[in-house]
Amino acid sequence: MKIEKILNNNAVISIKDNQEIIIIRRGIAFNKRVGDDTNEQPLDKIFTLENEDILKKFKTLISDMPIEYMELSERIIAYAKIKLCKKLNNSIYIHLTDHIRSAIERYKKNIPIKNGLLWETKQLYKDEYEIGLEALNMICEQFGVVLPVDEAGFLALHIVNAELNEEMPVVQSVTKVMQEILTIVTYHFKLEFNGGSLAYYRFITHLKFFAQRLVKGNHYNSSTDDDLVLIIKQKYPEAYSCSRKIRKFIENCYTYELTDEEMIYLTIHIDRVFRDNKRL
Repeated sequence: MKIEKILNNNAVISIKDNQEIIIIRRGIAFNKRVGDDTNEQPLDKIFTLENEDILKKFKTLISDMPIEYMELSERIIAYAKIKLCKKLNNSIYIHLTDHIRSAIERYKKNIPIKNGLLWETKQLYKDEYEIGLEALNMICEQFGVVLPVDEAGFLALHIVNAELNEEMPVVQSVTKVMQEILTIVTYHFKLEFNGGSLAYYRFITHLKFFAQRLVKGNHYNSSTDDDLVLIIKQKYPEAYSCSRKIRKFIENCYTYELTDEEMIYLTIHIDRVFRDNKRL
């Protein structure tokens, strides 16, 4: 492939399959000019970003970003993919790398920032938070900087952001809605969640995508048999009663009306979590 544009000594723009791509490799543009061959190598990091806005931001970020930050970000993201067994949106390379550099700069200037969603992040995104903690270890190993656990929470939300393919404000709103619903369930049943159970994990996963739909104003639309709703109400009376409280809260606070389908799934997940906690 030919170099179309040089962003810095470690990043160039090329064309592949009629699409603009960004190639990152330490020293890839050293003594190179536009039109020269990139001399592809197996360890090249290639980004194909269809979103023009994200591509523009990525070019700006890379143009003045030291390669050490990009390499560290790549290590953290690779670790996250293995830990979660999930694909992550490529935009994470922008947001995570930029956040790490900013966090280190704040640390050196002694400007701490408290994470208002740290508790919720630890409760709702346990795997992502553990990745955030490991990322702090990687940052310390590479830069000799000991960042506070608040930053592990921030890094975790960037990972959640890439999982949901959303911008950070949406992820923060989703987290808030999830915590509000969990609080209603907690007070309704007077229970403490078993955070390590499969039922809790499934419930959290369901809430994550439900809250995402709520924040974006999308509904889960599917035809539901009225008899099925009646069966659910009769089979899981307490869980359905809790779901009604949640529906009322959501309608009052977010002007979002839960569909019968959403009520059914919410009720089933609540019942599973309730029964799981009763066995403790």
